[in-house]
Amino acid sequence: MATLLRDRAAFSADMMRVFSDESLLAAALQFEAALATAEAAEGVIPAQAAERIRALCANPGIDIAALAEDAAHAGTLAIPLVGHLRARSQDAACIHLGATSQDVADTALMLQAKDAAGLVVRDLGLMSKSLADLARIHADTPMLGRTLLQAALPISFGLKAANWMMSIDATLLRFRHEMGRGVALQFGGATGTRAGLDGKGAAIAARMAAELGLACPPLPWQARRDGIAGLAAALAIITGTIGKIARDIALLAQGEVAEAFEPHVPGRGGSSAMAHKRNPTGCQIALSAALRTPGLAATIFASMAQEHERGLGGWQAEAPVLAELFCLTHGAITAMLPVLAALDIDPARMAENLRAADVGTDMGESASLVAAALTQRDQTIED
Repeated sequence: MATLLRDRAAFSADMMRVFSDESLLAAALQFEAALATAEAAEGVIPAQAAERIRALCANPGIDIAALAEDAAHAGTLAIPLVGHLRARSQDAACIHLGATSQDVADTALMLQAKDAAGLVVRDLGLMSKSLADLARIHADTPMLGRTLLQAALPISFGLKAANWMMSIDATLLRFRHEMGRGVALQFGGATGTRAGLDGKGAAIAARMAAELGLACPPLPWQARRDGIAGLAAALAIITGTIGKIARDIALLAQGEVAEAFEPHVPGRGGSSAMAHKRNPTGCQIALSAALRTPGLAATIFASMAQEHERGLGGWQAEAPVLAELFCLTHGAITAMLPVLAALDIDPARMAENLRAADVGTDMGESASLVAAALTQRDQTIED
């Protein structure tokens, strides 16, 4: 089902490509090629057979629409995919040897997650830099602090930006941690014992993980879903954090406040009925994502209680949900990146609103707090 009209507004084009049908098929074929190569290196199948299998995986001649229909009928992508490869090969017995359907599905998802994570890490880093610049420039810019949506006491705008920055840096650190432990090869065979591999399953797995650029855990993880749950949680936290920034900016942009606005971009943020409006479109995208991601993460958490050695329905639910989490998270990031890089700030209006609130001018230790936050950020980058 084509969903560009609905999804492109919320997802980045780069992330949609990562989770496209073509990408999923390529990842599944990467698994089969790496498996054959590793098994040949360990003497489980002939080297010539592995070479032919790799060549076939590079040019499989598969129609994606037909494969999708066959996968829907079979209940898993691996069955028709492996059947197609075997039908076109003289080495049918060597294809998919020792593997099972979930090995293909989980590893393909992890290959996509690895590529997706690169986009998230890169662009969160850019967001952190923009926020650090705002904090540094406006460390002494006075504005009215607001608590419970009411006028409170003075702060600096730099302190507000520094708090945004600290939150983004924390989410990036958490995400890197979860990626390091969660994005791993899955290769266990029918029940996670790596049967039928002449005792060479661990060596084969290590070779596959090295070729695919994935972690190689000591045990197959087909029934242990905490790694995927950790990824889901980290993504939802990123999106919620960006949603908080978007909420603040949207409130600052209200006509009655008018202290900060999204940059003016022709054709963006207008109204089909009211020409005077300057809608915070980037904030809108981020806030929408922040509303959607908690429920998606909850679906991943609910799927953790899987049955015995391989579950029914649980892991099958994860891939589309994790893909949507990645797409929404990166969509929120890319929507807010240009907003934060060129945020239109009105210090005069901030000062005017502060005077009108009649709460004094003491910003406390705002400037030194900003300096401390920036120092911590610089030390983290060096480490």
